[in-house]
Amino acid sequence: MQQKERFAASSSDDARYRMLIEAVNDYAIYMLDADGRISSWNPGARRFKGYEESEILGEHFSRFYTPEDRESGLPKRALAIAAREGKFEGEGWRCRKDGTRFWAYVVIDPIRDAAGKLIGYAKVTRDLTERKEAERALQETREALFQSQKMDAVGQLTGGIAHDFNNLLMAVLGSLELLRKRLPADPKMMRLVDNAIQGAQRGAGLTQRMLAFARRQELKPVAFDVAGLVRGMTDLLHSSLGAAARIETDFPAGLSNILADPNQLELAILNLAVNARDAMPNGGSIVIAAREENVAAAPDLKAGRYVCLSVTDDGCGMDEATRRRALEPFFTTKGVGKGTGLGLSVADGMLRQSGGKLVLKSSSGEGTTAELWLPVAAAGTGHAPDKADIRPIDARQGPLIILAVDDDALVLLNTVAMLEDLGHTVFEASSAKRALEIIRHQRRVDLVITDHAMPNMSGSDLAAAIKSERPELPVILATGYVELPPGADQSLPTLSKPFRQQQLADAIARNVAPRAARGLRSR
Repeated sequence: MQQKERFAASSSDDARYRMLIEAVNDYAIYMLDADGRISSWNPGARRFKGYEESEILGEHFSRFYTPEDRESGLPKRALAIAAREGKFEGEGWRCRKDGTRFWAYVVIDPIRDAAGKLIGYAKVTRDLTERKEAERALQETREALFQSQKMDAVGQLTGGIAHDFNNLLMAVLGSLELLRKRLPADPKMMRLVDNAIQGAQRGAGLTQRMLAFARRQELKPVAFDVAGLVRGMTDLLHSSLGAAARIETDFPAGLSNILADPNQLELAILNLAVNARDAMPNGGSIVIAAREENVAAAPDLKAGRYVCLSVTDDGCGMDEATRRRALEPFFTTKGVGKGTGLGLSVADGMLRQSGGKLVLKSSSGEGTTAELWLPVAAAGTGHAPDKADIRPIDARQGPLIILAVDDDALVLLNTVAMLEDLGHTVFEASSAKRALEIIRHQRRVDLVITDHAMPNMSGSDLAAAIKSERPELPVILATGYVELPPGADQSLPTLSKPFRQQQLADAIARNVAPRAARGLRSR
């Protein structure tokens, strides 16, 4: 009688246990035999693994593991750990019936009979894909914040470097321009001086491009012929890429002018060409081509006419994962010290600011094509000035009395020399304090040209002090920075360092008092 009661109680417990397992939908709970074959299957397992009970019973549980985990022997190790230590617990990717993957939390417990013999395993699996995705999203957010902090640090660093570097270039450019005017008419000497001037200008352009990346400098879009721009870069491309890279061009006749900043586009083309060369370690061809298309509607492009400038190489190419990340700031596939990871992100930012976009087309072993989409310039849009054009400088305002202020002795010397060469009388001050003393004693000063980044009192602070004492006295702020700091008078006319004598003359013409232009002063 007691034996029948115990059997009835056992049967009742088993029924309740089966009811409990059948009621669970959030966990896959199933039994394995001693060899790891599935002997039971609950609704939770059916729900997120996709197999019906009739499909899976008798199958080995390793079929849920990824191919790479099966090759590494993970299913066998999991059972061995459970048998030896009393439990296996872990997380990893598992496969559904349809081939998709989910992130699983797994517990495997050994089952033994009364004599301690292993007769199977109880396995519980929970789908943690949503938690995994949330963790991934959080990690991406953290990485984006980290990249943003790096970008901010780069911006601060380049701002300081640009100011100092521009001061050096001011001394070089100013001296070379004045020297060029005084040299005898010797063609060989002139070529050397012009070459030095171009080198200094290239350095100035590099600094401005760094600032454009770090501080989003305002672009100066003009209409120009992209084919002519590329032809003008030929020597630079050949010298930068070396003999192993063959450069070919393909531009159709009658290509419309584009609207962009030519200096920034030159930098983008050069960066793309260098990337193409680096993707061809054994040498190869780089094709720079263009075509014109009418875009009705496209992602990131407004409807209209565009010129698509492309740079194509036959190098190693990129896989899909690399291509997706290629435009991220600081992402690079080059070795340490061989790339900053900024070239593509700079180009992408410039193109977006210009109303275009950068498109990368690539696959492993099949080369890469970078497409730069830029809007066609509307009729009547201003054209880019000819870089080779050196106009005679016209002071235009007649002789003025100008106060030049700069804490850098080299820059001050060159600014004074350029102004005197234009025919002006110049007072000089190495600090804002000294400048105010001169203005208070020399009432006939017509114009102040001051550096911005000076100790104790900045150029914008000096301009504010001058405005309070002599509101009619114009002030030009010469600065190597892209933008004035918060709180500064944003309406102040600025002169970007390093400036040439013609730019200095133009700034004076735009900002000097009209009475000075008419020569209506009384001395």
